Amino acid sequence: MRYGHSRDGAGGELEYQSIEEHLEGTARLAGDFAASFGAPGWGRLCGLWHDLGKFSDAFQERITGKLTGRVDHSTFGARHAHERLGIPGLLAAYAIAGHHGGLPNGKDGSASDLASRLARTGLSEPQDIPEYLLESEKPGELPLRIAADKTRMAFQVSFFVRLLFSCLVDADFLDTERFMDPKRHALRVPGPELPELEARLGAHLASIRSASTRVNAKRAEILDACLLAALSPPGLFSLTVPTGGGKTLSSLAFALRHAALYGLRRVIYVIPYMSIIEQNARVFREVLGDEAVVEHHSTFTPGSLGQAMDEDSPSYRRARLASENWDAPVVVTTNVQFFESLFADRSSRCRKLHNVAGSVVVLDEAQMLPVEYLRPCLEALRELTANYGTSVVLCTATQPALSTSPSFPDGLDGVREIVTGLDGIEEAFDRVELEDAGTLSTEALAQALAGERQTLCIVNTRSRAAELFALLRERPGARHLSARMCPAHRSLVLDGIRADLAAGRPCLTVSTQLVEAGVDVDFPLVYRELAGLDSIAQAAGRCNREGLLGEGRRGLTRVFRHEAGLPRMFRPAADSAQSTLRRFEDAPFSARAVRDYFANYYWRRVERLDSKGILAALSADVDRLNFPFRDVAQAFRLIENDMLPVIVPWGDAGEALVEELRHVQFPGSVLRRLQRFTVQVYRHEFRQLDAQGALEIVDESYAVLVRPESYRDDLGLVVDTGQEAANYIL
Repeated sequence: MRYGHSRDGAGGELEYQSIEEHLEGTARLAGDFAASFGAPGWGRLCGLWHDLGKFSDAFQERITGKLTGRVDHSTFGARHAHERLGIPGLLAAYAIAGHHGGLPNGKDGSASDLASRLARTGLSEPQDIPEYLLESEKPGELPLRIAADKTRMAFQVSFFVRLLFSCLVDADFLDTERFMDPKRHALRVPGPELPELEARLGAHLASIRSASTRVNAKRAEILDACLLAALSPPGLFSLTVPTGGGKTLSSLAFALRHAALYGLRRVIYVIPYMSIIEQNARVFREVLGDEAVVEHHSTFTPGSLGQAMDEDSPSYRRARLASENWDAPVVVTTNVQFFESLFADRSSRCRKLHNVAGSVVVLDEAQMLPVEYLRPCLEALRELTANYGTSVVLCTATQPALSTSPSFPDGLDGVREIVTGLDGIEEAFDRVELEDAGTLSTEALAQALAGERQTLCIVNTRSRAAELFALLRERPGARHLSARMCPAHRSLVLDGIRADLAAGRPCLTVSTQLVEAGVDVDFPLVYRELAGLDSIAQAAGRCNREGLLGEGRRGLTRVFRHEAGLPRMFRPAADSAQSTLRRFEDAPFSARAVRDYFANYYWRRVERLDSKGILAALSADVDRLNFPFRDVAQAFRLIENDMLPVIVPWGDAGEALVEELRHVQFPGSVLRRLQRFTVQVYRHEFRQLDAQGALEIVDESYAVLVRPESYRDDLGLVVDTGQEAANYIL
């Protein structure tokens, strides 16, 4: 018998799993996963062939301890797929060759590309492979509706490889885990069924229907429209609801009912900002239960309503495991995690992709899709809905112009609006008047704000926020918000702001744009530095949000230009907004105005909608199925600025965790809890803090802020970066 894995057994004796058992177990899982998009035969063959190289004498000597060092055991299976299936076999060969090291480039002249791997000599040849493994049935045709356009066809085929790769690496990991760590594997239990979650949400939403205000009456109508639209067949949808219209829970209601009706497997909620993902996930857990919701982002520690769990508890461990492959009823994640995974090459990032197939994906604040990556992002959404049974909801208060038109041929076809024909919907949420405040200096802006009782001012950069707050910090109720504050600190400041607003106390808040998307605050007056129309609309959504000023009274949002001008990165969106505001002065947030803005903003920048040339790279040599997977993964980075984490010992909890980090033998669990006490800084800022003696590098790996004056309760982390700081946002 030839062995695939070994583990320590009772009495210290090694126990072995046969190669055949592992191949058959992996094939069964990979086939089941690929069945979700009509390719069970492809998944099964990848599972059967991925470890054929382990039949070699060299690998057997390594697993039994007679030989040390690495043995290439993936190349033989990839080569067999190519030889057995011909050119189509390259699709399986990519997945098999990359199931440990990641998807390779097809042919780039390096020793690690697929072409070189398939031609590699000197490998230890496998022995005694059972014939049934080598002669397995062919997988059948590709389950794709292939586009006539070559670029789209290339994307479709390369995307199929990614999904096939996902099926294989997840199946391989799970079958290996089943043998190596059965206790861990036993924790992978499914969450509640989607119909049960729909019932829980329905009970919670009953309160919306019972409320008597005009705003809540319209929210109930929006909810009813979402539930009705959920009956529509799967595909592309848009949910365009004014700010304050309850779109978060209404979109969840649509997603759960739609999924239950059409046999879709989960709901994936994709959110652009870290500042709101925890808020939304907390709401979902309150309604659906801890066991139903998994967060997957860089600062999440699993816990009930955001509180720390016992890390030895089954609930904690299940949440951690489910975040690996998104095997949960409801997943809450970020734009960065979602889209970068769709273009990734590493197995750890790609494991979850097959679980996106057959799901409902809700893109909250869809207007936040980055212009420079818009074409690849739209191509991925198009492909998920066309060939992978996924429904996608573009959910926003300011729907971008993403549909196909003569001026925008790369747009999405067949997008169905969920909320249509509701009389008075814009009027019901028209609680704000927009006013042009002209051009202001920092001093003039501070003087205007100082004369108000409850006001929010949003500016475009961290440095400008800090300069403005310096002039206002002595005013009653003055507070500052930015991503220079660690999440735990930011949450406390927001709690104080909400308390002051509710009590009618003075409340003067200076913030960067992190406060705009989904942060539940309600000011009677908002100042907003000129930016894109979507940002201005989001700022206005923090003004008279609940209509508390009374029937017929409107809040006021004043848009101003700073005398120092705009950083370059803000100018295209701001120029488009100014153009639209001139044409739609009387209805700046109407559907027509928003369409005009996004059409202007996107369509005038067609040449920048794929600035890294990702689609062109995938199609350049598609006739030979030569895909540069590794190059594409390196190019697709939604957050391109290289940032580093700094741990801040803020408050008693932060100090205690830092002290624990200094002495703990295995820091993983402490680091997860410290994520709420971490601030991301640019690399040159990190170097400056280090040069100032502000950082201690714990265990040669973790940067801890040790200079107290570098972190302030009013500003957060303070780094003197001079003029460079003008371009730093959030």
